[in-house]
Amino acid sequence: MFSRWISPGSVRLTLLLGTLSLPIIFAFCSELKVRVRLADGQITEEVLEADSEKDCISLEFKQGDGTLITFIADFKQDVKIFRALILGELERGQNQYQALCFITRLSHNEIIPSESMARLRQKNPHAIRTAEERRGVEQLTVNVAVNLTQAMQLSSHIHNMCSVAKEAIYTREADVKYWLDRGVDGSMFEILPQAVDMPGLQSCLSTKDLWQPCSCNYRLRLEWYPCLLKYCRNRDTTGRGNPYKCGIKSCSKGYHFTYYVPHKQLCLWDEET
Repeated sequence: MFSRWISPGSVRLTLLLGTLSLPIIFAFCSELKVRVRLADGQITEEVLEADSEKDCISLEFKQGDGTLITFIADFKQDVKIFRALILGELERGQNQYQALCFITRLSHNEIIPSESMARLRQKNPHAIRTAEERRGVEQLTVNVAVNLTQAMQLSSHIHNMCSVAKEAIYTREADVKYWLDRGVDGSMFEILPQAVDMPGLQSCLSTKDLWQPCSCNYRLRLEWYPCLLKYCRNRDTTGRGNPYKCGIKSCSKGYHFTYYVPHKQLCLWDEET
């Protein structure tokens, strides 16, 4: 890797991308398949799984360009994991696919609990869903690399999710500080070069030489996910209202990740943004 180390302080879902098969294993899962309209107007099938025993949720869909996006919310560890499997440009010397993993802290009330997700059903599975609330884009500078072999300390799901990403596993420095304060071994983290360390570091969009280091941007959007529980009130004989769960609110949210790459060849999509 690059720069310096930070000191210390079942149901099987098979993901298919071309000929690539990547298993993710959850025990005692419930599964929900939802048809979702993407921002470009295309329709995709989104698969949501909830494991109330492990207290986690997964969400997966294929974008219009063939990229496979997988998201996991680990409520036990308050960690969320994004993985993108991007089809490579073989004519430009890339591999068949390129994998990226981004790991950040999971905030409260970002998504409904796994127990509630496990109970979700839909009356019309053929309906095309559009989120009720379209949230903005969260900007994340993920300037720290994560060592896969030690990442189990953060979440037990990281190894299955990110093993294909190899050295392309990133997180934020603010999240690292939070985890270090809670006793996580700091040797799994490595701060990557930034513009302040390399004054000549440009965005990959502005970099012409494919073998020059640059600052890469990757954007994705979760187009439909259950973000909140809805509550209704039932009047009892005394006239008092008793709240009860009566549905979910769906949201869409974008994420913009910025991170260092040792050469532009690892960030060719930035030419298209």
